[in-house]
Amino acid sequence: MMSEVLPYHDLPDGKRKQVEQMFNNIAHRYDFLNHFLSMGIDKRWRKKVISELKKKQPANILDVATGTGDLAFASAKQLNAEVTGVDIAANMLSIAEEKKKKSLQAGKIKFLQADALSLPFTDGSFDACTIAFGVRNFENIEAGLKEINRVLKKNGVIAVLEFSTPPQFPVKQFYLFYFRYVLPAIGRFFSRDKRAYQYLPESVYAFPSPENFCGILHSCGFTKTWHRYLTFGIASLYTAHKN
Repeated sequence: MMSEVLPYHDLPDGKRKQVEQMFNNIAHRYDFLNHFLSMGIDKRWRKKVISELKKKQPANILDVATGTGDLAFASAKQLNAEVTGVDIAANMLSIAEEKKKKSLQAGKIKFLQADALSLPFTDGSFDACTIAFGVRNFENIEAGLKEINRVLKKNGVIAVLEFSTPPQFPVKQFYLFYFRYVLPAIGRFFSRDKRAYQYLPESVYAFPSPENFCGILHSCGFTKTWHRYLTFGIASLYTAHKN
């Protein structure tokens, strides 16, 4: 199990409440910082997720931890699918709704405020589920993955995009320096949240290794678990299927 890493060490709230507060705090700068701090690579990573889903041609997709909806909009456009995006942070969803007003895919997308550990959908509702940089923020990873398994149809696919630690020198050393020192400083300056971009590397370091995360997926009712590194291992893409 992933050791608990909290955004705000001085608050009594549990992880779910703290993560909700953190994303509400940084929502106004979230898109800018995502693209700036990743140098735009995050857009390519999302394309990789969609490429994997094309093999299944899902008609309806659940995008968990949708944030401001980037992956939801891309999925609706490139897969011609109905997409439901859920997130716990109201401020993130407000931005997603504003973006929706300008989107040609508006009719295919809806956003709801919901916790991944308690999804407001009946069993077997979706052909696929996507999660971009959200699993490590779950209060309980296993409970969240089991809940996602519940709302997927039989043979439905889950695609998880997460940060990871590059395995090889010198990328690993450069990445660790950037993550520990550069990213928190830039994130703190633009977001005005002292902890949010310190929490990011802390939560990445605490996340299970690819082998262990594939094992967790399997223990939560998924089969055909598969992993690949993206961009020298800076991110990882996982896919699995519901039994």
